[in-house]
Amino acid sequence: MAKHREQETDLTLAEATDRIWELAKEIDVCMFVTWDGEYNRARPLSARVFREENAIYFLVNDHSAKNKQLSTYPKVTLAWVDSSHYKYVTISGRASATNDREKITQLWEKTDAAWWDNADDPEIRLITVKPDEGELWDSPGLVVATAKMVFAAMSGTKPNVGDNAKVDL
Repeated sequence: MAKHREQETDLTLAEATDRIWELAKEIDVCMFVTWDGEYNRARPLSARVFREENAIYFLVNDHSAKNKQLSTYPKVTLAWVDSSHYKYVTISGRASATNDREKITQLWEKTDAAWWDNADDPEIRLITVKPDEGELWDSPGLVVATAKMVFAAMSGTKPNVGDNAKVDL
């Protein structure tokens, strides 16, 4: 699929793509959004972002509504927010839930012990998202953005409060 650009930024396509992956990894927890046939359903999940694998991984419980939703509607949207720095990223793609024990063990982190006993817990499942597209809103921060908005309001111009770019991943 050819990369496309829909942006309000001076970033190159490659820079925007890099920044999307970087922010997703940096922010960590995202809202994982599925479709259940009637409504979008969102829940916060810790993302394991691996650009070199073109994949984002999540450890989840075996018996969860999201796993069932993915079997029927595999397209998902992931949304990361760093509201204190005015940075936002969305990535959309196809997701699948598996019982890949080797990958689960590989991804296991100490904080996962809050949910499961260890990486061998039979209730753990792996969701893998293969991204299709991403979008970012990357502001220089509250003080700079506010100053630009005040200046724009006083001068009658439109403020440039950061980068916005949408790319195929």
